[in-house]
Amino acid sequence: MHIHILGICGTFMGGLAALAREAGHRVTGCDAGVYPPMSDQLRALDIALIEGFAADQLALKPDVFVVGNVVSRARTPDGAPKFPLMEAILDAGLPYTSGPQWLAEHVLQGRHVMAIAGTHGKTTTTAMLAWILEAAGRAPGFLIGGVPLNFGVSARLGGHLDAGAPICAKQVGAPSEGSGAHAAASMGTPFVIEADEYDTAFFDKRSKFVHYRPRTAVLNNLEFDHADIFDDLAAIERQFHHLVRTVPSTGQVVFNAQEESLQRVLAKGCWSVTAGFGAGGEWSAEGEASDFAVLHHGRRVAQVGWALTGLHNQMNALAAIAAAHHIGVPAEAAAAALARFQNVKRRMEIRGTVSRPQGEITVYDDFAHHPTAIRTTVDGLRRKLGAEARILAVFEPRSNTMKLGAMKAQLPWSLEAADLSFCHSGGLGWDASAVLAAMGDKASVASDIDSLLAQVTAVARPGDHILCMSNGGFGNVHAKLLEALAKPL
Repeated sequence: MHIHILGICGTFMGGLAALAREAGHRVTGCDAGVYPPMSDQLRALDIALIEGFAADQLALKPDVFVVGNVVSRARTPDGAPKFPLMEAILDAGLPYTSGPQWLAEHVLQGRHVMAIAGTHGKTTTTAMLAWILEAAGRAPGFLIGGVPLNFGVSARLGGHLDAGAPICAKQVGAPSEGSGAHAAASMGTPFVIEADEYDTAFFDKRSKFVHYRPRTAVLNNLEFDHADIFDDLAAIERQFHHLVRTVPSTGQVVFNAQEESLQRVLAKGCWSVTAGFGAGGEWSAEGEASDFAVLHHGRRVAQVGWALTGLHNQMNALAAIAAAHHIGVPAEAAAAALARFQNVKRRMEIRGTVSRPQGEITVYDDFAHHPTAIRTTVDGLRRKLGAEARILAVFEPRSNTMKLGAMKAQLPWSLEAADLSFCHSGGLGWDASAVLAAMGDKASVASDIDSLLAQVTAVARPGDHILCMSNGGFGNVHAKLLEALAKPL
């Protein structure tokens, strides 16, 4: 099959392209921004990339066009189609489908799908679970919205399938002895997928995750987000309920027992076995986030000691351990795997250090962009460093939700654990200075990257930890900071 992917350089569509290529399909694609690292990864897979969405791509004559949710029926100010290729596909009556639908029909059939949903921590938890299953010899397939360092790739078919081999059910055996009443025999090789609640495509406004039909569903947490497509939290809860409806009675819903929003989701109806994690759940933790006991029904069953920080990662670990337990991986084996978990790129990733006579300045990169994620990320670094170290938080409210200002009032709260905060306000439709005014001289605002760099470098001193947070490229601010700080004083 030849598939042509519209919007191929997004993390989900790029991962789908890699899976299709590994399965032996011919893959081509286009995007408005064909740029590294995704462009390099795709070209390494011999996937031809085209810049833009010109209608002349119909000449490729693929078997089907796979349409990413970046594509719309929007028009430019002069009335021309923003995506002329899509208009040409519709006019010609050619076959097209969404990325999640293609994935469901061509990759997920016959697999034990393990879907990780939630406002925060999806990527990290998906990577943790994939690594636990890999260490347990389950050879999982996966599709992750980031690059897990243990694997070095964001997607693979798994099951040791050869390129071009049919993707079919492959029994991996019964659960291990003593794995508990909630364990279930796998319905084929496991496939772990980051399950996004964002909409599927311009012609399918359901959340992506309703296509995946998981046998194990993880509901990590649930807060308001995606203000561009959801009116309120209740609208998102409804989509999570739709996901729960797709889990079979022999499946399991693993949920954060501390989230009232998820309690409301399950109260709408649940037809599967459930397993809660966190305080009040059957899976809980005891100890610091970097070294904690795992408890199952109050009984200690494992110990996790690792390099990760933050209570959010402790919760992510509990979710992954509980999900792995559902297909027979003992908690002790899961904890041993997590001790070797190397995290995901752009999750508290040290981008470099600058040496000064009085000490080093460390620059980090993190994907945090929602206020809750910003707070947990900063708090995690604070717990690791202690009260004496200075943390400089450098961030941009770049997501659609933040650009619309839906969560702006929470920003001062999210930055409480930082000593100084620096906001890049370019592209915002609201006044960041007014929002951060309550922080006094602890917060600065800059409308462009150069001004932001000047503000940070003017106050940075030896021993500082500069934490850059964005869900985008952030103007390569990390490298620019390291370069500027390395210049002679």
